[in-house]
Amino acid sequence: MTTHHPAQPEASPDVAGEVAIEQAHVDRVYRELEKAAVRARDVEADGLARGRTDRTGDVRDEEMTGLFERDALVFAAAKRRAMIDTQYEGLVFGRLDLGTEESTADEREVRHIGRLGVRDDEYEPLVVDWRAPAAAAFYRATPVDPMGVVRRRVLRCRGPRVIGVEDDLMVPVAPDDLVVVGDGALMAALTRSRGSRMRDIVATIQVHQDEAIRAPARGVTEITGGPGTGKTVVALHRAAYLLYSERRRFEHGGILVIGPSSAYTAYIERVLPSLGEESVALRALGDVVDGMTALRPDSPEVAAIKGSLRIRRLLSRVAARPPEDAPQLFRAFVAGHAVRLDAEALRRVRAEVLRGHQHNLATDAARSALAEAAWRSVRQGERADFLDAFDASRDVDEFMTTWWRQLDPRELLLTLTDTDHVYAISRGVLDHEEGAALAWSYRETLETGEWSVSDVALVDDLLARLGPVQDPEREEAGFYDIEELDDLTTYGVTDVRAGVGPGARTNRPSGAVIAPADARARLMYGRIDRASGYAHVLVDEAQDLSPMQWRMVARRGRSASWTVVGDAAQASWSDLAEATRAREEAFAALDRRAFHMDTNYRNAREIFDHARDVILPLVPDADIPEAVRETGVHPVDRVVEGSLVGAASDAVEQLLGEVDGSIAVITPRRWEDRLAALDGGGEGRVQVIDPLSTKGLEWDATVVVDPDTIAEESPGGVRVLYVVLTRAAHRMHVLRPG
Repeated sequence: MTTHHPAQPEASPDVAGEVAIEQAHVDRVYRELEKAAVRARDVEADGLARGRTDRTGDVRDEEMTGLFERDALVFAAAKRRAMIDTQYEGLVFGRLDLGTEESTADEREVRHIGRLGVRDDEYEPLVVDWRAPAAAAFYRATPVDPMGVVRRRVLRCRGPRVIGVEDDLMVPVAPDDLVVVGDGALMAALTRSRGSRMRDIVATIQVHQDEAIRAPARGVTEITGGPGTGKTVVALHRAAYLLYSERRRFEHGGILVIGPSSAYTAYIERVLPSLGEESVALRALGDVVDGMTALRPDSPEVAAIKGSLRIRRLLSRVAARPPEDAPQLFRAFVAGHAVRLDAEALRRVRAEVLRGHQHNLATDAARSALAEAAWRSVRQGERADFLDAFDASRDVDEFMTTWWRQLDPRELLLTLTDTDHVYAISRGVLDHEEGAALAWSYRETLETGEWSVSDVALVDDLLARLGPVQDPEREEAGFYDIEELDDLTTYGVTDVRAGVGPGARTNRPSGAVIAPADARARLMYGRIDRASGYAHVLVDEAQDLSPMQWRMVARRGRSASWTVVGDAAQASWSDLAEATRAREEAFAALDRRAFHMDTNYRNAREIFDHARDVILPLVPDADIPEAVRETGVHPVDRVVEGSLVGAASDAVEQLLGEVDGSIAVITPRRWEDRLAALDGGGEGRVQVIDPLSTKGLEWDATVVVDPDTIAEESPGGVRVLYVVLTRAAHRMHVLRPG
C-alpha cells in the first residue's frame, strides 16, 4: 500500500526528524494492516467454502461439524475485518521508550500504542492494543513512578499521516541520544540548563502533578494554579489514568471533558489520546447540548444577563405561556351540550397541569384536565358519558393540536425578539435596558442564524422544564416535580442529520446576514431528546462557567465524580460569588480534595513578569506562580503611531525568524477583519485568534493587538487580558494603537 503525505508546515529539524521517524513506522503498520485485511477476507472465503460434502448416506454429524466450523470461521473473520476497516483513523496514537536514563537507543525497548493490535509477518508486535497489559504504562506512568518508561510520546495523526508529536519525559535527565518534543522538551531544558537547583524544582512540579493524577476517582478533585503551571495537562492525564485504572466503570459510564472553546478542544486532543469515541466526550461549552454547535460570543452585557440565575425566572414564565398560535377560546358540542371555555378558564387548566408535569410529556394530562373543566361548565347528564364523548370528539382533537402542541425550547427563545414582549415577561427580573439588550441579542440570532454560546445553557434549562419533544406515535404523559427536574434530569440532542446543523460553520463572509426564514430553519435544525449522564466530568477553565452553565453541566454529572481545573484570576465571568454558589450546588455533598500548582514553567520569566504587573493592581489576590525559566529577552510593548495592521505584520515576520514553532496574533473584534490575512502565514505557523479562544492554549510567541480594547470588549475585563498576556512561551509583542 502506497501512502501519500501532503506537504506539512516547516518545523524545527528535531521535530521534523521525529515526525519522519514515526511516519515510517505508521506507514509500515498500514502496510501490515492491508495484508491483515486480505488475510481476513481469505479466511472468510475459506470458511464459506467449508461445510460442504459430496458423500452420500448418513453424514449428519460430519455435516453439522463442517457447518459449525464454517460459521465460526466466517464470524471471526468478519469481525476482524470490520475492526480493521473501522480503525484507520487515529490507529497509532502513542509510543513508549522503556529503559533508564543511562540506557542507549539500542538498549531501549520501543512500544507503539494504538486502537488495535497489529503484528508483522514474524508475529512481532508493531502496535500494542491500548487495552492490553503491555500498554498500561502509557496511562499510568508518571515521573514519580515511571514504570520503566523513559519517554512517553503522543502521536497526532490525520488518517495515515503523522502531523505532530508531543512528549512527556519520565526521568530526571533525558539521555543525550533521545530527542524530546513539547512540554517534555521544556522539562528537559529546565533540568539541563540550571543544574541541581532547577532539577529539584522540576522534581517538585512532577510530584504535585503525580499526586493529582493518581488521586482517588470518587468525589471532587480540584486543581488550581496560575498560568503555565500545567493544570490542563495534569487533568487530561488524570482522565486517561482513570479510564485505564477503572476501565469498566468509566468505559460504561463515560468521561465528559468540557473546555471553554472549540479551539481549546481541538488543541487538547493531542494531550488526551483517542481511547474510543464511546469512552470520552470532548466538548466546548457551546457543544454540551448534543446537536447544538454555538461559536458566537454575546457581548459582555448580554452574556451577564443570560448567565445569571435570575434568568431562570424569565425562562419559567416563557415555559408556562401557551404557544403564540394557541387558541384563546374553546367551543364544542359534547354529548349534546354546548361547551365554552374562555381564556381565563384555559389559563387555569394550563397552570394546573404544569404544576406537576413537563409540557411535552403532559398531552394526556392536559386533555383530561380540559375534559374536567368542560364537565364543570356543563354538569348535565352522566359525567362518565360526557367524558367518554369528550374523549372521542374530533373538535377536541383539533383544538389540542394547537392549544397543547409540542414545544421546542429553541422556539421559545426565539419569541424573545420583540422588545415589548420581553418587557412584559421580564418584569421584576430585568430593567428596561437589560430587556432591550436581550431582545436585541435574539434579533441578532435570527439575522446570523447562529446561537450564542450562552444560549446553549438556556436551551438546556428550558428542556428541563418542557421535556423532550415527543413523536405522536410514542407521546406519553409524565408526572414530575419541576424543581426536582431542574436538579436531577439530564438531556441531550438526537441529531437527525440531513443537512447543515445549527451553528455549523459555513463559507459565508463574517458578518453576512442570511434570510430570516433560512436562519430560523438553521436555528431549529435537529431534534432534542433525553441523554444519559456520565461517570466522570472534567471541567477545565472552570472559573469561566456562568451559573447557568454550571447548572447545565451539573445535569450531566449528578452521579459522576469530578475533576475541576481553574484559576479565579483568569475568569471571564464577573460575578464569581454567584458562580461559586452554582458550582457548590453542582457538587452537592461530594468529598473534596484540592491540589495547587505554584510553578510556572510555560512562560519565560520576562513575559510573566509583564503579565503579573498588569493583573496585580486590579486583582491583588491573584494566584501568582513562580516563573522559573529565563530567556534574557523582554517583551516588546509599544505604541504604534502608524498602521497597526502593518506593525502586526512586521512583528509576525520578526518572530518567524526568532522562534521555530507557532505564533498567535491575538486581537479584539474591532481589528479581526483587518488582521485576518495574517492567519495561516509562515507556512501554517501563524494563527489569528480572539482573546476568549486563547483560554488553555499556548504558543511559542504571541502578538497582542490593542490590549485596552481586549479588556474593554471581554467579559471579565482585565482578567481576560491577563490570560492573553500569559499565552507565549518565549517571545511576546504588545501593540497599542496611537
